[in-house]
Amino acid sequence: MSLLSADLKGRTALVTGGASGIGLATVERLAECGARVALNHLPDDPAGPREIARLRALGRDIVTAPGNVADPKGATAIVGAAVAELGQLDYLVNNAGTPVSREPVPFTDLDRIDEEFWEKIFQTNLWGMFRCIRAAAPHLKKTRGAVVNLASVAGFSIGAGSSVPYAASKAGVINLTRNLSIALAPEVRVNAVAPGLVDTPWTQVWPQGRKDGSVARTALGRMATPRDIAEVILFFCAGADFVTGQTLLCDGGRV
Repeated sequence: MSLLSADLKGRTALVTGGASGIGLATVERLAECGARVALNHLPDDPAGPREIARLRALGRDIVTAPGNVADPKGATAIVGAAVAELGQLDYLVNNAGTPVSREPVPFTDLDRIDEEFWEKIFQTNLWGMFRCIRAAAPHLKKTRGAVVNLASVAGFSIGAGSSVPYAASKAGVINLTRNLSIALAPEVRVNAVAPGLVDTPWTQVWPQGRKDGSVARTALGRMATPRDIAEVILFFCAGADFVTGQTLLCDGGRV
């Protein structure tokens, strides 16, 4: 089946961190294919309601599921709100994540990486992801659904990523994906996507020289767009019926 014409009518999805970047592109791509999508955003983020209103005006079937995955009780509330609106859950896209710092922290600068830095990253990037999967698992088992986690090339490569804690959290996502693919089998498939440099609001403010250096080491000679990553997420949701436990690099051939 061509993913460009994937028919997801009657299917439902929850996308965490869906108000911008890769998350928003994924919401858009799934909705284009006919899925009803719950867009998760931080409760105080005006981008969430704004994007939901924009997509509804385009005829997309979008509902809201506000909340913070870093809150120990947040994941249960987010999944509960999504299922209450959607009636069921076929796909969970664990996109919510944070680098904490707006600027990359050199791996050698250990003094800037304190306990609070580690906790903020892991609460969102790894623990929040697990909480969402745990809350969604009973619903996904009923529909024989799928989970797609957002990892990163930082989880594979030495010296890649915005900081040591960020890279460690993404390596954890890769391992979590493998283990939960066994724990939730055979009803639920669990896979991950590992993007390289993506043109998102976080990277748009980087110095051009930093981005040019990364592109120069990328075989395809450009940064990824959020939609590039959303296409791979769609593949894991709508296709790949016999694939689970895998993390697919989507880095334009850099690693």
